[in-house]
Parts: sequence; structure tokens; C-alpha cells
Amino acid sequence: MRSAALRAAVAAFALLLALLGAGPVSAAPKSELWERWLPHDPASTRAVDHAPWQTFLDRYVLAAPDGSTRVAYGRVTAEDRAALAAYLDALSAVAVGGLARGEQRAYWINLYNALTVRVVLDHFPVASIRDIDISPGLFADGPWGRKLVRVEGEALSLDDVEHRILRPIWRDPRIHYALNCASLGCPDLLPRAFTSANAEALLDEGARRFVNHPRGAAPIEGRLTVSSIYVWFKEDFGGDDAGVIAHLRAFADPALAERLAGVRRIGDHAYDWRLNAAP
Repeated sequence: MRSAALRAAVAAFALLLALLGAGPVSAAPKSELWERWLPHDPASTRAVDHAPWQTFLDRYVLAAPDGSTRVAYGRVTAEDRAALAAYLDALSAVAVGGLARGEQRAYWINLYNALTVRVVLDHFPVASIRDIDISPGLFADGPWGRKLVRVEGEALSLDDVEHRILRPIWRDPRIHYALNCASLGCPDLLPRAFTSANAEALLDEGARRFVNHPRGAAPIEGRLTVSSIYVWFKEDFGGDDAGVIAHLRAFADPALAERLAGVRRIGDHAYDWRLNAAP
């Protein structure tokens, strides 16, 4: 009896050591389709009202001196917090499966960004969104695994929206430029709400803003340092260094394109997890 208990204790201790030695959870969950969200109505003309989100963006998304955007979390009034909560409640009541595909894309992008802002506001002040450790699991990091909203009866997390809906359904690397994770190293929270009408233009704008900012690509004397996004999600950008560099060139301004000429591989990657708060 004591021998069996001892063996169980040893096995449990070995498992704990294995977990501790496994390192942090991967920063890049795989794109895995949740088929539940495939239905859509191509004939639908219904448009979701994102005006409340636009009002929030107008008031609290500010341009930073380096050309990126910041969010004035510390200035958000109680009234606007309530308006943001009401907007998210309205989104959660939408029958998403009855929307046209383009309307769905705008819906999911705005939902993700508004949820991210709300979770930061709920825990502000914090130095980094990674300090908001509300995801399930002993070694979980940040808020991304926590179920934050219910849509059509399904509880959803930020990870669900990004990696089980947006990435696998649209298979568009520009999605990464539309979603803001509240960090300085992340693509900008654009100052305009997505709609089915403006989404293509905003996706291109987000790509150009990020690629041509040092956060995205910084070639110095032939050595290319890129955002860690291009390493974590390399499969979305062609699967190898050549694919990433080709993607960068597709959105590069002339000055960056000239600096990328002759670059064949990624030398390093970096990411700044500090909160994207306005001073």
C-alpha cells in the first residue's frame, strides 16, 4: 500500500517537474476552425450598428509621436464604460449566422477589439495585458483564454475569436493587423470601426502602418529584425522567411522596399508587451 502511494507521489512530482520545465505556453495558438461559425447568409443586407464603438474610438484612441496609436484608458468616463458594455451586450445578441460574410468579418474584428479594451479597463492600471492573468490553467498567461462573451448561446474567448473563427475562416494574414492586443508591439488599434464596406481598405491600411513602422520591419545593414508576430504566425505569412519577406515587400513604402532589397532571411524578432496606454 505504501509502495503504491510512493509510486503515485513520485509520478506526480515527475509530472510537475515536466510542466515546470516546459516553458511558457506558446504565443501562437494554431488556427483551428470551429465549424459552428461557418454558416452565413449571402443574401443578407443586415448591417450591425458599430456607431457606439466608433464613438469610443473617436474619444480615446490617440495618435502617438512615433506614428502609432495609444488608448487613453485612464480618461475613460464611467458613462463611456457603460456605453462600451452596452455595445458588447448588443453584439452578443446578434444572430451572426444570419449575416453576410463581409458583415461577419467586421463583427468579429470589432468584437475582439472592444472586448480587449474592456478587459484592460476592468483591470486598469496594469503595466501589460499579460499581467491580467484570468485565463484558466495553472500556467496560463493573460486574458486570452477566458470566456468573456456569449454569442448565439456559445461562450467565447479572445482566442476563440482570433484562432478558431477569424484566422481559419478568412485565411487572410491581414487579420493580424486588424486585431489589437493592447500592447506597444501590437498593430495599431485603428481609429475607425470596421464595417463590411470599409474592411478591405482598413485591412490594407493596418498592414501598411505596421509593416512600415519599426515594430513591423527594421532592416539595418542587411540584417532584418521583424515583429515576433511574423515568427509566431509564420504559417499565415507564407510559412518561411521568404514568405514573410515577400509579404513585407507587398506593403512596404518605397524607402522600406529599398532597404529590403537583397534581404533573404530574418535575423531576429522582437515584441513589446507594455500596455499601449496614452500618457
